Order: sequence, then structure tokens, then C-alpha cells
Amino acid sequence: MKKILSLLLAVLMVLGVSGCAQVEPEIPVTPEEPQKQKFTKSYLEYFDTASTIVGYETSQEEFDANCAIVEEQLKHFHELYDIYNSYEGVTNIHDINREAANAPVKVDEDIIALFEFCREMYDLTKGKTNYAMGSVLSIWHRYREEGNYDYFSAEVPPMEMLEKAAEHCNIDDVIIDKENSTVFFADPMLKVDVGAIGKGYATERIARQLEEMGVDNYTLNIGGNIRTIGSKADGTGWVAGIQNPDLTSEQTFLLKVAFSDLALVTSGSYQRYYYVGETKYHHIIDPETLFPKDDFAAVSILTPDSGVADAVSTACFNLTLEDGMELIESMENTEAMWVEPDGTIHYSSGFEKFISE
Repeated sequence: MKKILSLLLAVLMVLGVSGCAQVEPEIPVTPEEPQKQKFTKSYLEYFDTASTIVGYETSQEEFDANCAIVEEQLKHFHELYDIYNSYEGVTNIHDINREAANAPVKVDEDIIALFEFCREMYDLTKGKTNYAMGSVLSIWHRYREEGNYDYFSAEVPPMEMLEKAAEHCNIDDVIIDKENSTVFFADPMLKVDVGAIGKGYATERIARQLEEMGVDNYTLNIGGNIRTIGSKADGTGWVAGIQNPDLTSEQTFLLKVAFSDLALVTSGSYQRYYYVGETKYHHIIDPETLFPKDDFAAVSILTPDSGVADAVSTACFNLTLEDGMELIESMENTEAMWVEPDGTIHYSSGFEKFISE
């Protein structure tokens, strides 16, 4: 019995000593996460404009990989939505305008999706954004191109010509068969033109693809159609300047706005235009008068969807201030700024909270 007690005492003594002598385990050190850096890339090949992607990533390789996706999609949408040129292996809007009056044309699902979106914007804006106005817009485009080529021979399209073309702008004559992915024109003189929507819609589609991939802290600037994905890496909003439509002024920007997860789009009379004598005729044509409207020099829209911003900025340019304000106030998370030709500025109820000092 004494031997057993002695043995137990010895074991306890050993355990006690061992416990006191144990070295505490080291606390694992979590390596610091790589800091995100700002990267920028620009393109000139798509939508006849300059495009810039700005993003925060931990490496150039990650940024370049995302930019490769953006460029692939820019090329895809640029070729599909081009109304002036055809591309090998692609049935685009230029082809539809030539062929859809003869028989239904098989098209890419991204054209069907755009046309359906255009119809939604037509309904939202009560016809102030009408992609079926191609017959009228093509006349203005031709006269503008000729006027810019030779200022001294520049002319305004005859009203009779415009009115005749306007007889072929019924949006209901664009027959979409979603199941078979075809487009048919019931009116053989109808043409579509997505210039007021296509670029913004494409920008939104690309932004959403990046968001689905988990991309954050990016901004896409596709020819002035700005769509932000999250905030900057430090959590602050992106800051963008709203251009002064008076290009003779020393003040380049009227003001700057800070925002995240929103799109900013401006429609203005200072972008594309030509002169007939001393009178300037810009490219935003009012569906009612069939002529450019001069109530405003620019209208800027802040809203989550770049395609909506594109369509609504055009609509508000052609609406009265009161009707445009009513439209904006009826839309969720949407604000607007109107600039009159004399520089007078009007804001929707919540726009000023985005102004950056």
C-alpha cells in the first residue's frame, strides 16, 4: 500500500512540474491583407467615344483580368448596337434596319433585351424617348454630317421631309418575337436608333456582370456615362465633375458630385451639333416638334441604373422643367439637375445632398 501511495505521489509531482514548465503556445499572426491600389485603363475603340475604367485592386494582374472582361463586353455591345456599320458574323441594328421590313430577322438575345428595355423607357417617359424614331433622326444625322463637313452649305432639314418621316415612328410597329429571338418591322419605312439608350444600357449590363463576379470599388466611364460599383477603397464616394455646357467659360465644371453605387449621365446641347448661319442645331430631337429643343443646355441624372439615366436625361431635356421634375420625383433613388442656356440651375428635391465641396 505504501508503494502504491508513493507511486501516485510521484506521478502527481511529475504532472505538477510539467504543467508549470509548459511553454505557452504562440498566438498565430494573421498576415496583413494586401492594400488595394488604384489602377486606370482607357479605350478609344468603342461607341465612338473614350472609355475609362478605374478600379482598386491588390495587383495589376487582377485589374487587367477585370478590364479584359469589360473590353470584351464593350466590343460585343458596340458591334451589336451600331446603327451605321455591319460586322462579320454579327447581326446588328444596322442589319435589322436594312432587313427587318422584308422578314423577321434572327438576332442576338442582347438586342431583344435592349429593345424590350427601350419599350419600358418609352412608356416611362411617355414617348419622349422613342427608339423607333430612326427615320427622323437619320435625316438630322445626314444634314449634321454635311453641315460639319461644309459649313457654308449647311442647311436645316425641310419640315415636310421630317413630318413625312415621322409617320413611320410608331413603336408598336417593331414586332419582337422573344421565343424565336426575331425582330420584324410592320412598317417598311421604320428605322430604329438606340443612340439615346444603347450606351447607357451596355454600361449597366457590364457593371452588373462585374458585380455578380464580386468586383467592388470600380467605376466605368463609357463616354460620359458613369456607373460606379461600390465606393472607393477607403469607403468614400466617387467624385465626378458635371461639365459646364458653356465651352467658352474658364470654369470647366459647374460643380462636383460624390456618390457610390449610382450612375451619372448628362445630356447636353454642347456635345454634337452643327451651325446653319449663326444658329446651332444640336442632336437631341424633340419627338413632338421634330427639331432640337433649346429650353436647356444640359440635364444630368443620378440614379442606380445607367440605362435608365441615359433614357431619362434625354427625356428631361425634351420635357418642360415642371414635367421633368414630376417625372424625377416619381422615381425612386433618382435625382436631376437642369441647366438653362443662361446658366440658371435647377435641382430635384434631393440632388444637392450629393454635391461635393
